[in-house]
Amino acid sequence: MKDLFDKIRERRGPLGQYSKETHGYFMFPKLEGEINSHMTFRGKKVLTWSLNNYLGLGNHPEVRKADADGAARFGLALPMGARMMSGDSNYHQQLETELAAWVQKEDAVLVNFGYQGMVSAIDCLVDRHDVIVYDAESHACIVDGVRLHMGKRFAYNHNDMESLEKQLQRAEVLVKDTEGSVLVITEGVFGMSGAQGKLKEIVALKKKYSFRLFVDDAHGIGAMGKTGAGTGEEQGCQDGIDIYFGTFAKSFALFGGFIAGNENIVEYLRYNMRSQIFAKSMSMPVVIGALKRLELMRTHPEYKEKLWTIVRALQDGLKKAGLEIGVTQSPVTPVYLNGTVPEATNVTFDLRENYGIFCSIVVYPVVPKGIILLRLIPTAGHSLEDVTYTVKAFAEVAKKLKAGQYSAEKMAPVNV
Repeated sequence: MKDLFDKIRERRGPLGQYSKETHGYFMFPKLEGEINSHMTFRGKKVLTWSLNNYLGLGNHPEVRKADADGAARFGLALPMGARMMSGDSNYHQQLETELAAWVQKEDAVLVNFGYQGMVSAIDCLVDRHDVIVYDAESHACIVDGVRLHMGKRFAYNHNDMESLEKQLQRAEVLVKDTEGSVLVITEGVFGMSGAQGKLKEIVALKKKYSFRLFVDDAHGIGAMGKTGAGTGEEQGCQDGIDIYFGTFAKSFALFGGFIAGNENIVEYLRYNMRSQIFAKSMSMPVVIGALKRLELMRTHPEYKEKLWTIVRALQDGLKKAGLEIGVTQSPVTPVYLNGTVPEATNVTFDLRENYGIFCSIVVYPVVPKGIILLRLIPTAGHSLEDVTYTVKAFAEVAKKLKAGQYSAEKMAPVNV
């Protein structure tokens, strides 16, 4: 019999195997200072493209004041207890009502954390008689929720409607025997590639197949659609989304989230989602802060307009410079390069130390072997000067990578 901790020491994981060499620099880095396009990394000022602060609300003076006033008035403890037992308030209910109206749904329920909420909602919605059909490139929170499912689950090829139809056909055969139902899960915007989920095409499949659609729109809420109500609004199919999930971790620059839909479905979730009925209620300052952020999103469309000015300039500039940004249809801006993990660390080190640019580095197993993904998140807080400088720097780095200047057997040596 092997000791559990011996197994853990031997199997450090696909990313954990690099922990000693990367911790504190390439992984778990510390950005300091005010939330902005320029922050401090290891004592140096860097142009930062790694914050999901799409609308620039993270350091907005009205947001900072609302957060501070909420904490001063209520403290962090209130309300005490789980929402169902002793943790409700008029502010919680007001936020749910306003969120539901914004995303054009009958009702909404708050969740303390987006990841936790998605996992718990999936677990709550289906039982062993039901079948889940989900996009193969879904976020980890969806994958973990699907893993909890005691019934059948089928993944369809990413954004491939022919593959989805095949899995729906398989699912329909099964639920005839189990007397169950089918739940399709996808994302509004995929967080690595920036591609939009094919929501309109999926909704159209309801004419041929019987299923309900659950959309995780973490990267879409606030950034997509005419009013910022998300990717369903962007594609003109919000009505066809049965269960809509939005997080506060991106455009809201906060934490937590919400699930919206038909009043009966939301009520079911409110009374049955284990992660909420057995957990402390969202604290009052967070709720107050979310209300202020929502108010600013609805009354200041110029924030989203500024975001998209930066997005278009960055993505057009990168493409004109000959860089590959894939199929993004959203603010998420990936830059794909060819190289090994050691080369990726050398590229990142050069960008941070010599160009003063901080962005996220993504390598295998998140992307295929031989691919380096440098992920840029443009925000309303960036300037066109930031864009021009970044495009020039990336073009130079790509040229050096191609010339073999970052070739190495080991990761970039960093004194962390």
